[in-house]
This record gives sequence, C-alpha cells and structure tokens, in this order.
Amino acid sequence: MIKKSVLAVTTALSLTATNAVFATPEVEVLHWWTSGGEAKSVGVLKDEFASRGGEWTDMPVAGGGGDAAMTALRARVLSGNAPTAVQLKGPAIQEWYEEGVLSDISAVAEKENWDDLLPESIASHMKCEGTWCAAPVNVHRVDWIWANAAVLAEHDIEMPTTWAEFNLAAEKLQAAGVTPLAHGGQAWQDATVFETVVLGLGGPEFFQQALVDLDEAALTSDTMVQVFDQMRIMRGFVDDNFPGRDWNLATAMVINGEAGFQIMGDWAKGEFLAAGKTPGTDFLCASTPGDGFLYNVDSFAMFDVRGSDKEEGQMLLAELIMGQNFQKVFNLNKGSIPARTDVALDDFDSCALTSSNEMAASAEGGSLLPSYAHGMALRGAQSGAITDVVTAHFNSDMSSQDAVQMLATAVKNSM
Repeated sequence: MIKKSVLAVTTALSLTATNAVFATPEVEVLHWWTSGGEAKSVGVLKDEFASRGGEWTDMPVAGGGGDAAMTALRARVLSGNAPTAVQLKGPAIQEWYEEGVLSDISAVAEKENWDDLLPESIASHMKCEGTWCAAPVNVHRVDWIWANAAVLAEHDIEMPTTWAEFNLAAEKLQAAGVTPLAHGGQAWQDATVFETVVLGLGGPEFFQQALVDLDEAALTSDTMVQVFDQMRIMRGFVDDNFPGRDWNLATAMVINGEAGFQIMGDWAKGEFLAAGKTPGTDFLCASTPGDGFLYNVDSFAMFDVRGSDKEEGQMLLAELIMGQNFQKVFNLNKGSIPARTDVALDDFDSCALTSSNEMAASAEGGSLLPSYAHGMALRGAQSGAITDVVTAHFNSDMSSQDAVQMLATAVKNSM
C-alpha cells in the first residue's frame, strides 16, 4: 500500500511538473489600437506571439484615445479579473502600480539588458520603484502637422513654419472651398492641438512650466491668453461636422483631399501608409510651428495574474515587445520610431528619419518634452482638468481671458 501511494504521489508530482514546464503561454491583451494602421501594427505582435506557441486573446476597446479602454480596465480590475497585459503609458503606469495590481517583469528586462537599449527618459516611465513593470513599443511624436501635397500645390501653399503662416494658408484654403483643418471633436483631439500651440507660441521652457510643472504664473500669463486666441482662430478652420469624429476619419479627409491639414501625432502616418500613400509625394509632414519635441510612448503594463500559463505569457510578450524585429516591423506600420536605440532605420521613411533626428537634437538641447494630452506628463486628475477647460473654450464663445482664469482654477482644484 505504501509503495502504491508513493508511486501515485510521484506520478502526480511528475504530471504537475510537466504541465508547469509545458504550460502554453497565454495573454489577454487590452488595447485601443483599432484603426487600419493600428490594427495592422498590433497584428505583428499577435503573429510573433503565435509563432512562439502562445495563445492571444484580443480585447480591443475603441474610442476616446484610450478613455474607453481605461473604463473597461477599471471594471475588470474591480471584479478581480484583470487582463494579462494592458496598453498603458506615463503616470498611469505608476498609478496602477500604487494600487498593487501590476506584475514585476524585471527578470526578462534584466536578461535582455533593457537599461542599455532604452533612453533613460523612456526607461523611467517603465519602472515602478526600481522594478520593471511595463515594456515600451515605440516613441510617437505628437507635434506633427500633416498635409495633402496635391491640395497645397494646387493652391500654391507651402508647409507653414509659424502659426501666422498657418493662419494665412488656412484662410486661403477656406476661401477656395477646402476645409483647412481636419479635426475630430473629441476632448483628447482638442488637447492635442492645444498643446502644440502652447509649445509653438510659448516655447519649450514655457511648456514645461505650464503643462508639466503646472506653474500658476504660466497658466495665467499673457502667453496663455495668446494660446487661447490662436485656438479660437483655429476653431474657425474646422468644418461643421467635426463633433464626435474619430481621429482616423479626420486623417481620411486629408488623404482624400477634402481637407488641407491635420494636427495629429505620427500615428496618423500609419493611416496614410495603409492607404498606399507616399510621404513627400502624396502627403507632407513637418513639426508644428515652433521648437521642441513632444513625445508619447506606447507601452504595455503587465497586471498581476495567477497561473503559469499567464505568467509565461507575460514574460514572452515582454520579450517580444522589446525584440528588434517587432520594434522595427511594428513601427514601420504604426508610423512611430523604435523605443530601443539600436534598431537600424534604413527602411524607415523620411518622416520617421526627421522624427529620430529631431528627437536626438531636442534631447541634447533640453526641449524633449512629455505630452500632456497623451498621458505622459501629468496624472489623470490634472490632465483632465486642463482638457475640460480647453474643450469648453473650443466649443463655445468663451473669451481667452476667462479660459485662462478657469484653467488656473481647474488645475488648483485638481491638486
């Protein structure tokens, strides 16, 4: 009887060990990459994960520049059923870490030498009190202006280098019956335009003071009044059907020649490329007027899960995200540039090369700045307070002076 019991126990332990060793890596991935170029990009990661024997469950949540996805995430976490990996970025990673729901992926990060592969500023966003809790997939530039090359050529317009030049070009297009600025009436899109104007009119130091440090003197300054004045002018360059329009539909307006310009991060380039358009020929790209570089880093945070299959899935996913092949292929599709610094850019287009060169120059010159509108600079309460004022002003006849006072008050109340 004893021998049989020992044999039974030994067999059970052997089976358990075998199951642990050969557990199929599994991930459930929550993200908001649902447009054409974005879906193609995330498909690269799915395929690589499958090629390594993993099982991927997709959980795409469209809308709101990630706002809808965060609402879905909150519900999942509160129910005790968090996804394996979630598209998160900036201070939001730290906020979830403080709630005690993120996993430590330092083992794979240290094995793959992430510290040597990432710029220090980007690596800092991926760490939680010294441990690695997220993996970056790219670096997006936010302060881009995109244009339909044929439309600009037809109306003898050059890419603007100042906001005054932009206004003149927009007026010329408007007089010809072309929508000057393709825009979607969603809060995060309003905020995207706003922060590019802040950077362009105020400069990098002012941007840091106003939208990173939340300095009251900067928020209530004459420069901020001028920013809202420019936003009021730009509201007049938007078509009447803009409320609720998704960003990629605004990009389609430029692609189709219905609009001249769009101010949007370089994920918009993914839409141009997915439509078979060529940079420099079919569409033009340039930084929005002014100096500096606003960055937005997409990343995946790993949530606390149980089960060797899910844990192995997290480690495999993290390894693949930072792999050279994925960093290259993903960013070629997405419109961004690799987060790791050792990926050759030979196959990247002129817009990406411009982005890489100007990011390096901005980093050296102290004007590489985190985007407030895309969750890199501020926590949710503060960024939400600013965006509420920006959207309220953009969609009303509120004066610039009133907007500035409302902005200072909103930020103070959010602290």
